[in-house]
Amino acid sequence: MFFYQLKNELWKLFGKKRTYIGFLMLLLAQLLIVSMLRYYQPAHRSLMRTVERSGFAGEQYLSMLTIATVMVVVLAYTMLPLYVALIGGDMVSKEAEDGTLRMILSRPVSRVRLLCLKWLAGFVFSIVLVLALAAGGMFFCGMFFPVGGGLFAQVPEQDLGVFNFTDGLGRFLLAHLFMVAKACTIMSLAFMFSCFNMKPAAAAILALSVILIDRILMEIPYFHDLTQCFLGYHLNVWQRFFQPHIPWWQVGESIGILFGFSLTFLIVGISVFQVRDIKS
Repeated sequence: MFFYQLKNELWKLFGKKRTYIGFLMLLLAQLLIVSMLRYYQPAHRSLMRTVERSGFAGEQYLSMLTIATVMVVVLAYTMLPLYVALIGGDMVSKEAEDGTLRMILSRPVSRVRLLCLKWLAGFVFSIVLVLALAAGGMFFCGMFFPVGGGLFAQVPEQDLGVFNFTDGLGRFLLAHLFMVAKACTIMSLAFMFSCFNMKPAAAAILALSVILIDRILMEIPYFHDLTQCFLGYHLNVWQRFFQPHIPWWQVGESIGILFGFSLTFLIVGISVFQVRDIKS
């Protein structure tokens, strides 16, 4: 019965046209970025010079994996948080706004179970969105740039990573696998606000505001010693897979902290929703 109910939640989520806005806009952004990097000559030459100044052959490392990594760094900071927050903010608040929440709660299903089902549906959406980000990046970059070249990864706050095609593909896929943790944590934050009595847009905006404030504080030089105390530091755990040597202990620590945040957001949301008056 649990999986049947989860299936219904997934049908409800992916049956809405607004769910696919994130996928379409991500693919459109990827197509625009890769086409400009390929045909806008100043940008293309700048990329080539960046690779060659580091002592590597531009023809070999200006490849599908390199351009896809350039794109994912930008989109993972901007569009990915936006769309997972929008979905997380919709999960409960949208039901209340549409007037269907009372009908759902009239069935013999506990509030805790209902929220867990909705959270799992949001978790599945987060996975699918990250997979779409990876697949779309590789597809569009493979259309405009050589497929078999190496990976030149110049990621913010990380050491320069240079890999052959096989190692680079593995690092690229691992980075996206652990990016799910980032997407799920932001979705959980928006989901928590969605359990309060507020509009879906307000829940998403609040979640994004928290992430933005956390990022601003982390970027202030005077708080450099507190970097690891900020959520944004752990949200970017996926970037560490582009380092020459993967710091697995840091990865494990960040994943554990993100799991703790996600669980806390879910518990707070459930606690608030348990005492919420739906009839008024």
